[in-house]
Amino acid sequence: MAANGSINSTKRQLIVSSLCKHFSLDPTKFVGDAKESDIKTLYSSISKSSGKDSSSAHHDEVMKWIEFAESFPADSKASLDVLSKFNEELTSKSVLLGNGLRPSEAEVVVFSTLHSLVIDLPNADQEKLPHVLRWMDYIQSKEVFGELFEKIVVEKARFEPVVTKVEVESNAKKTTQSSKNADKSEADSDTKTTDVGKKATGDKDATQEKKKSSETEAAEKDKELSVSLLNIQVGLIRKAWKHPSADSLLVEEIDVGEAKLRQVVSGLAKYCNPDELTNRRVVLITNVKPGKLRDVVSEGLVLCASKEDHTVVEPLLPPEGAKPGERVSFSGIDGKPEDVLNPKKKQLEKITPHLFTDEKCVATFKGIPFMTSAGPCTSSIPKASIK
Repeated sequence: MAANGSINSTKRQLIVSSLCKHFSLDPTKFVGDAKESDIKTLYSSISKSSGKDSSSAHHDEVMKWIEFAESFPADSKASLDVLSKFNEELTSKSVLLGNGLRPSEAEVVVFSTLHSLVIDLPNADQEKLPHVLRWMDYIQSKEVFGELFEKIVVEKARFEPVVTKVEVESNAKKTTQSSKNADKSEADSDTKTTDVGKKATGDKDATQEKKKSSETEAAEKDKELSVSLLNIQVGLIRKAWKHPSADSLLVEEIDVGEAKLRQVVSGLAKYCNPDELTNRRVVLITNVKPGKLRDVVSEGLVLCASKEDHTVVEPLLPPEGAKPGERVSFSGIDGKPEDVLNPKKKQLEKITPHLFTDEKCVATFKGIPFMTSAGPCTSSIPKASIK
């Protein structure tokens, strides 16, 4: 994806400032060097000063993306070609590096390089780069840039409950069949004797009772599979730490708008560290039956999106403005959640197979978005399972 181009000193100063914010460093110590040094040199200096020197493999990946940024073309036509190729690359990945819980240095450098170009693109050109816009929207929502960049406004798709062709045809068939049954019953009633009529009435009543019983059973089955049974709420992790006796588990104290913080045990130790989770918004089920995981009490279930091979797992992210304790809703689905889910009924096991992120990374139940007062809950992973 490399192309001929160069980053001017003003752009380098902007990248330096972004990296310093990322590492919580004072940019004034490095901005002066931006006039003469290249981005690789500046990054190495900033990274070393932060005390967070990258591993060799990670360092090489960061350098690869810095090369991409440094070679980004100044010519508008050439830059659009490179953006198109970048958009194609993002179709198969959520982030450039890492697990997506926190943007990497590579994300910061590339975002800082592309921002001024992308924000000035006409709507028609932006529409051709959906994955670039999705990625940039994710970075600007996760990284605190302050006043360095104007926010890129990304149009969100309007979500409606999905009604499939099969469901439409099935409903039409039921309506037609009901009409035929009613017409047949009336015709039989008019042409038969009183005694036969009584028998027909009895048969009709039996049929209606059978139909009513089937509908009741179907309704009960639908109720067992309804996401309304789950009390899904927005939470804010106030504190997280490693489980004292299980390397794969983390323990979190989560604010869900109650007087007391909820303690939740999650299998996230392999995918993120406690510092990354602290002060992070999450989505959790709060009406699971409390229990102990390796002798530590857990009072909830943090919902996470996962790639099919489980190489990337991350908690769902409620939008900014969603308050701790707010219940997640689903358009067209009403109902009161269970006080406590009954493990014997396996309600959770029946519902979670219908939870997934769509191609726009929005969390859904059967295609219906997880909604809050501030918008839908999302992930950086498209078409992921949610558990």
